[in-house]
Amino acid sequence: MNGAGVLKDRLTARALEEGFSKLGICAPDAVPGTAERLRAFLAAGHHGQMGWMAEREHWRGNAAALWPEARSVIMLAEVYTPEADPRDVLACPDRAAISVYAQGKDYHDLVKRRLKRLGRWLLDQAPEGAGIKVFVDTAPVMEKPLAEAAGLGWQGKHTNLLARDLGSWFFLGAIFTTLDLPKDAPEISHCGSCTACLDACPTGAFPAPYQLDARRCISYLTIEHHGPVEPELRALMGNRIYGCDDCLAACPWNKFAAAAKEIGYQPRVGAPELADLAALDDAAFRARFAGSPIKRIGRNRLVRNVLYAIGNSGLPALLPSAAALLGDDDSTVAEAAAWAIGRLSQVQDNGVGPDGAAW
Repeated sequence: MNGAGVLKDRLTARALEEGFSKLGICAPDAVPGTAERLRAFLAAGHHGQMGWMAEREHWRGNAAALWPEARSVIMLAEVYTPEADPRDVLACPDRAAISVYAQGKDYHDLVKRRLKRLGRWLLDQAPEGAGIKVFVDTAPVMEKPLAEAAGLGWQGKHTNLLARDLGSWFFLGAIFTTLDLPKDAPEISHCGSCTACLDACPTGAFPAPYQLDARRCISYLTIEHHGPVEPELRALMGNRIYGCDDCLAACPWNKFAAAAKEIGYQPRVGAPELADLAALDDAAFRARFAGSPIKRIGRNRLVRNVLYAIGNSGLPALLPSAAALLGDDDSTVAEAAAWAIGRLSQVQDNGVGPDGAAW
């Protein structure tokens, strides 16, 4: 084995010591079809309000253009597997359903800290003049295609990455380096004829296997979408107020999911009561979600989502929580409050739920 091969073996061992679950390496130009797929996604308008995807299309579609000096992309997986089925909370209409990844500390901070430690170790072992850049979901890097090219897993029909030995629940991090390290074989799809993830989507956000229309995705609607959500879609959101795990949780490969090691991913937020969240002002919101990914969407968008959940709850007892926000300074929140009141008043007056079923 040559020196680069020895270094790769030592790097892999070090990555596991740091807490990562898996490491793979590919070339920066290993995913030549990415640019074309991205152009098609943008041309169809499937990115919705995420204008930053189009603004950095050149870099996002071509990892080699992001840093031309890079010779290898080291892709790393870090699991955050939940201990229980995250869909259980969907049967509790007075509670908020929050995506598993957002229930603990912000993964950006935890993964990047680990990546930097691993990167410093690599530079200490490498010849003088070697360079690295680390990325965690904040730069124009197509992590999922690169991770597939590096052999970590494959993009399922829901477009997320999954792996036979990790399941669905893992974050990705990338280290670009000028070192020319041995490359891994890409992974192939093991989805077969299964459509569990597509069938699980509450809003029909997948126009076809391996295609996502973000404009109908609850994760996009609750996190990225500014302003009011279309009434047709709000009614399908249930009590999901930040993200959605349905397509991930439905995957049969989760029977092989690895257990999370990082204690920072243990739930701190849980499934809070909708009434408590609706009462948050900006200061209380910031205090409650300090260090959480939820903080990035701000109080107004969170409360908007909470009001949609209240409107979907079928619980007239939550009417006062919505009524208190009719005069909110944010017009979107005030409109969401009126919508929720309309839905719950129908239940109260007629004993009929939002979907027309008897309550």
